[in-house]
Amino acid sequence: METIIAGNWKMNMDPGESRTLVQELLQAVGAVKDRTIIVFPAFTSLPHVAEIVHNSVIKLGAQNMHWERSGAFTGEVSGLFLKQLGCEYVIIGHSERRHVLKEPDDWLNRKLKTALDIGLISIFCVGETQDERESGRTEEVITRQLDLGLKGIESEVHKMIIAYEPVWAIGTGKTATPDMAAQVHGFIRSQLTKPATILYGGSVKPENIDAIMKEEEIQGVLVGGASLKPDTFARIVKFTK
Repeated sequence: METIIAGNWKMNMDPGESRTLVQELLQAVGAVKDRTIIVFPAFTSLPHVAEIVHNSVIKLGAQNMHWERSGAFTGEVSGLFLKQLGCEYVIIGHSERRHVLKEPDDWLNRKLKTALDIGLISIFCVGETQDERESGRTEEVITRQLDLGLKGIESEVHKMIIAYEPVWAIGTGKTATPDMAAQVHGFIRSQLTKPATILYGGSVKPENIDAIMKEEEIQGVLVGGASLKPDTFARIVKFTK
């Protein structure tokens, strides 16, 4: 399976900052050949980044989308619009969408179905909170998220990417140990009907990327804050096993 290094910029970087960041990143990683690099800018920066990464080693993705192609959905974005801008990927079910913005599993299921229909590759995020982990419910929570999110499209999971994001490790500085992450990745794989690429997300940084990527169960990473600086993200892209 391909190795994927994805950078989620979240609600950071205005259009000018985004252009500068991706130009510097492209200079740093332009010669990398054996892994897929994806950046996920804010919606307002997508057209600007798209111009720079077109026909380069860096792929473009969006941080979210609506399940309808068009309609009376003020403030939402159609996946078709994203495709027209050059997006190939979209993040669905990030923990901040689930827990901060309260998106339910059935919404995520609809989004995944639409992404499949229109030809966007989803990065579908699952993961447990600190309380859920401490109470021994990690597998229960992830099973529920997979069952409800993939309802009716289980056989299409090979067309998506799964990201394991322990909520307690996102933006906290805490990181699941490589072995801990690999165990959960193995569990996720056991629940899928077809092979899929599975990424790890949760305070990934230059200091831990090599150890994380030594685990065979982990096919890549979804990076947050460390993707906002070209030198740190380039170091992550250039990990060594």
